[in-house]
Amino acid sequence: MARRNATVEELVARADVLLEALPYIRRYAGSTMVIKYGGHAMTDASLRDGFAQDIVLLKYVGINPVIVHGGGPQINRVLEMLGVEPQFVRGMRVTDPQTMDVVEMVLGKITNEIVTLIQQHGGRAVGLSGKDGGLIQARKLTVTTEESGRRTKVDIGLVGEVRAINPAVIETLDRADFIPVIAPIGVGEGGESYNINADLVAGELAAALQAEKLILLTDVEGIRGPNGELLSTIDVEQAQSLIQGKVIDGGMIPKVECCLDALRRGTKKTHIIDGRLRHAVLLEIFTDAGVGTEVVLQRDAGSTIARRRPAR
Repeated sequence: MARRNATVEELVARADVLLEALPYIRRYAGSTMVIKYGGHAMTDASLRDGFAQDIVLLKYVGINPVIVHGGGPQINRVLEMLGVEPQFVRGMRVTDPQTMDVVEMVLGKITNEIVTLIQQHGGRAVGLSGKDGGLIQARKLTVTTEESGRRTKVDIGLVGEVRAINPAVIETLDRADFIPVIAPIGVGEGGESYNINADLVAGELAAALQAEKLILLTDVEGIRGPNGELLSTIDVEQAQSLIQGKVIDGGMIPKVECCLDALRRGTKKTHIIDGRLRHAVLLEIFTDAGVGTEVVLQRDAGSTIARRRPAR
């Protein structure tokens, strides 16, 4: 590789960046991190490339990344090409057998693209559906709607929820130095496929693997407080208060609740970060300030809601 001209000051600044990362590399070596990959980070070529580089670097410094990806916009495009109008109930896709076929096809294609990109950057990745090895065991999700005070159960087809995770599949790949890339499709007791929300799958995997971190890539900077300020760290109690006060609302609620559930079940820390920022994963894990919102089980006494704890 050709050497590039740089001033001494620039070289020292680069060394400082590496040294800032050193304590985190030392601390997290050997740990597992579950990363939900979705949103704009999947559609922009530069961001896709940067994400793959981040994942390969994590593996080379001894961290075991596990990738769970979504694909809602891509699924919508294919359905529209087939003349099928996507339908949703309470934010969940109505999934009849024809739609399920499209979901499996599109998510499988996305899995292969992510695997290829990781391997182009020197990593070794394996693409999985949750059906492989019984990784994600699922059951049909029951949805209840409420209108004019009446509660009604709605059948939204082959949409599932996680019944159990088989962590042995992931642990085997980790030991062999492969990076798992997982499509959020579960398998029912009768072998049927279920479409499952990718955030929920990531949270369930993080809990089952007792992951060091669960990281959700989104299209927002993180969680904002009552005055619109970006919150660097919040704990479970504060998150619940923000939800009750409707400061956290809309599509952010299920993401935050996914983090809270993972924390209660043994994941050490969770993060909601802006996937539109190149190398957001590395910046959140390996820098003192981070770039998103860290959600933890309980904050240290005396810390403030808007300041990240030193020991991340």
